[in-house]
Amino acid sequence: MATADSDFSARPSSARIYDALLGGNHNFAADREAAKHLLTMVPTAGEMARANRAFLARAVQFMIDRGVHQFLDIGSGIPTVGNVHEIAQRVIPDARVVYVDLDPVAVAHSTDILKDNPWAAAVQADMRFPDAILDHPVVRRLLDLDQPVGLLIVAMLHFVPDDDAYDAVARLRDALPPGSCIVISHGVSDTPADAEEEGITALYRRTDVSAAHGRTREQILRFFGDATLEPPGLVWVHEWPGGGDGNPHGMAVVAGVATL
Repeated sequence: MATADSDFSARPSSARIYDALLGGNHNFAADREAAKHLLTMVPTAGEMARANRAFLARAVQFMIDRGVHQFLDIGSGIPTVGNVHEIAQRVIPDARVVYVDLDPVAVAHSTDILKDNPWAAAVQADMRFPDAILDHPVVRRLLDLDQPVGLLIVAMLHFVPDDDAYDAVARLRDALPPGSCIVISHGVSDTPADAEEEGITALYRRTDVSAAHGRTREQILRFFGDATLEPPGLVWVHEWPGGGDGNPHGMAVVAGVATL
């Protein structure tokens, strides 16, 4: 396991908690403890993380089949378990991928993993400031924003408050040319917050994010704007085409892909 500054390793990170839920090894004791605590509140959290990652793989393949060969993965975490560049470059060796995450340790791990890959890179940035992402020199170097881009925001937006989330996604969406795709998965909450959700929010307040809350399906659909939602629409994450069996009530995550 890579080492990091003790200040970072002592504080759980949403990216590294996700890595721990996926069974990765790029996390610290504090992250594993937080993941364990999350599993006591949501026993299906590991299943949801794996379903999310499997959906990401299917969505990347879908975009490749549509002719998309470059990808911008926002809130990527650590690209070690079922990551975008491995899936894409297995089919298109020079597929371009830029990972974006707020956590400096996740970005450092990612940079180390990608050091010998000329077509993939990781940058540290906050999705609440989309222009800083779009204008980042690494993004400009690797991605041609005049050609279709696959924008992935998987298991990320439920950590971003409404005012920031909708504005940021709209700016990113507007920067993409026709033929681009938007991939989103999101925790869904069609009922008022209960003790479990409040407990999850309290847990994530100890990390690098300030909120963790679901949105209704109608609220999640707003992120796609005028883009055309591909069949079967916004569905339980494991039900998006090619997925396996799963308990939708145990998932509490919906997913969709839309084309501009």
